[in-house]
Amino acid sequence: MEKRWRYSLGQSTEQSVLDCLGELIMAKNAPKQLKAGYLIRASSHQETAILKLRLGLELKTANETQIFQAQSALQEIGRMLGGWLKSVNAP
Repeated sequence: MEKRWRYSLGQSTEQSVLDCLGELIMAKNAPKQLKAGYLIRASSHQETAILKLRLGLELKTANETQIFQAQSALQEIGRMLGGWLKSVNAP
């Protein structure tokens, strides 16, 4: 990222991804009845990170290819999160 955005948008995006990872680790180790809450929070952090990347794309803060690759990875994480959440909520 450009230096101008590195410590605001860049750091904020990085923090969202790390928060998502933290929630996923908590969900992995939590009892089944508590997993859904962690997964929902992880999903919200994942969506926030995607929106911040889109903002970075609009502001042209970094290489478009790298932003698209990061978005693709986050979307894949979102699909996996959805599947995990669905399996936790299944009767």
